Amino acid sequence: MTAKPPVEALSIDVAAQAWQRSGDGDGSIEVAFVRADGPAGIDWVLMRVAGDQAGRVLVYDMNEWACFLDGVRNGEFDAAAR
Repeated sequence: MTAKPPVEALSIDVAAQAWQRSGDGDGSIEVAFVRADGPAGIDWVLMRVAGDQAGRVLVYDMNEWACFLDGVRNGEFDAAAR
């Protein structure tokens, strides 16, 4: 198993990705799906908050993303939305 890289190690232009937004304005969550260069061809999901002055980007592998989506479908985060 290889360690999950920081976004800087993916050798991609973060700004050029096809970001999808959860809503309008600052504070919306944005996600982008990317394919890393190299022999493994691993897919990554990038997540950021629109308007974040620090420009922080989180990197998730496809297993982590699938687990997150499963949690959403099963209501694991519903209490946090109240």
